[in-house]
Parts: sequence; structure tokens; C-alpha cells
Amino acid sequence: MAYIEFKDIEKSYDDKKILKKINLQIEQGEFVTLLGPSGCGKTTLLRCLAGLITLDGGQIFMKGKDITKVPPRQRNIAMIFQQYNLFPTMTVYENIAFGLKIKKINKNEIKNDVTEALHLVGLYKSEKKYPSQLSGGEQQRVALARNLATKPNVLLLDEPFSAIDAKLRKELQIRIKKIHRQLNMTSVFVTHDQEEAMRMSDTIHLFNKGQIEQSGLPLELYANPATAFAASFIGCYNTLTAKDFSEMTSVCCDTSKKIMIRPEAITLSDIPFVTKSPDTYYLEGIVSNQIPQGNIIRYSVSVKETNLDIDILFHKAVGYGLNQKVYLKISTEDVLLFS
Repeated sequence: MAYIEFKDIEKSYDDKKILKKINLQIEQGEFVTLLGPSGCGKTTLLRCLAGLITLDGGQIFMKGKDITKVPPRQRNIAMIFQQYNLFPTMTVYENIAFGLKIKKINKNEIKNDVTEALHLVGLYKSEKKYPSQLSGGEQQRVALARNLATKPNVLLLDEPFSAIDAKLRKELQIRIKKIHRQLNMTSVFVTHDQEEAMRMSDTIHLFNKGQIEQSGLPLELYANPATAFAASFIGCYNTLTAKDFSEMTSVCCDTSKKIMIRPEAITLSDIPFVTKSPDTYYLEGIVSNQIPQGNIIRYSVSVKETNLDIDILFHKAVGYGLNQKVYLKISTEDVLLFS
């Protein structure tokens, strides 16, 4: 039996269906990410689990118990929003202790729980500071500590890193995943950032237009997308029409198909390939652009007027120049076809 189960969840706003018969299971201790573009229904489902939104149809179960109509305060679910909602006139300690005081826990227990939460998020030396004295990342950690102190059954995170710069975002991702494992928590995370989802998740549920497009392990979704949408959202694939592909390779292709190829699956060389395999496409092209992306350099190569993006590790890059003639090879198993 799954720890959390969504059965036939439906939700509409103004005659627009946001969630369409969602069926989804989450195991205890799992870090699950609901991934997808804006408006796809992922945050709505998260709020349904928290009890902040009333369902139009379906049921939600936790540990086998129907919690569909259970009030939010009785679900023992903590939620971290995009906005931290810290009390500006309270210290870090007081902000974290606030929820415990509402539950009328005795002072000694509150002190122990707050101290433990401060250590978990690495803010045990900042307990007397006020939110205005903290950075955005530190404020986010206070919000996390406030939720951890209540010892929730489930932690929900609604795009909590959207207002934080890239470096701090990665540090917080690592910290939250570490805390998740340390406490063996069940965590449900919402994001539109596929790299963030890949980095943090045990399981990803990819949403599209109120439905689950594909579910699975991060690497499964990346390497084996089930649909063209999954490939375009998860992997930044090159997308080609059957006509473009046929012109590039001189191989006929079903015109109803869409062809997709990962940028890193294409091998680039400044000299022709001598040894050739029957299960590989060999192409010639001209470098039309190069974009450094940290440890990756992305080259755009024009092959018979069709552009292909190719990713190469920086330290392996030869340094192809603009308008340089180059040679490409693509294994047939890396060419995906979708309806």
C-alpha cells in the first residue's frame, strides 16, 4: 500500500479543467517531484494534498486513510511556499517556535525542537537575528526549519528556490535533499526546472495540461522519453521534421513522425570519420554558432540548412570556429521517433 495515493483527482476553475483524473502513488520516504510548465496543474495537486483546495472529484489517501475532507491542520503536512512568510518582528528562534507554541507544546520541548531544527538547516548561530538581517537563502532555511520543527508526516515544497540566485539554489537543493534522507521524510516538490528535478528527485511525475505525461526515475525520463513533449521538456532535444531528417541523412522517414536527438548524443569532429558503422548516420555541416555553458560548449551546426545543437564537454572541445566545416556521426539508437 502506497503512503500517499491520489485517485481520479479532478479540479476545474471557470470551466477550465486543471486536473484531469490524476492517479498517482507516493511511497514513504520518497522524494517526488511534480514537474511541468506553468499552468499544467502541478501546484494545484500539491495544494489539494495540503487541504488548501477542495476537490471536484476523486480521493486522497494517506497511510490507507481517506483524508479528502480532513481539515489541513489535522493532516500533519507542512508546506513551504515561494514566499517565506516570516514574521519581521520576530527573531529566527521565535519564527521557528511559532507553530509549536500554537500547538501548546511545553517550553522545554519547544527549545529542543527549535534547536534541533536550527542545527539541521545550519543556522544555530543565527537564532537571535531578525529576517531583515538574513540573506534570501538564509530566510528560506528559516522557513524550512519552521516546518521541520513541527515534525510533519509530509513536507511539501512549492517552487521554494524561484527567488534565489543560482549558486545559493544549488546549495539549498543539496541541503534539503540531505535533510530529507537524514529524517527519512516523504517530500513532494514542485518545479518547472528540469535540471532541478533531475538533481533532487527519486521519482519525477511530468505534468502537461492537467495530466501526467510520464512518470519514472530521472534518468529514465531523460534517456527514454515516452512522448515528444517529454523529450522536449526534459532533455532539450533537437526536434526535426521527417522532411528535414530525410534531407540530412538521405533516409526516407514516415512523414507523420517527429524526430528528436539529444545534443550530447551527436559526435563532432574536424576530420572525416574513417571507420564507419552501418548503424550510424554520418553527416557534414558548417558551425553556425557556439555558446559556452559552463562545463559544456553548445555548437550549432547547419546540415543542409537544418540546425543541430551539439553539446561537448569544455575540456574535450577542440575549439571549432564559426563557418568551419565539421563532421558529425549519430547512432541510430539515439534517434527517437514520435507521432
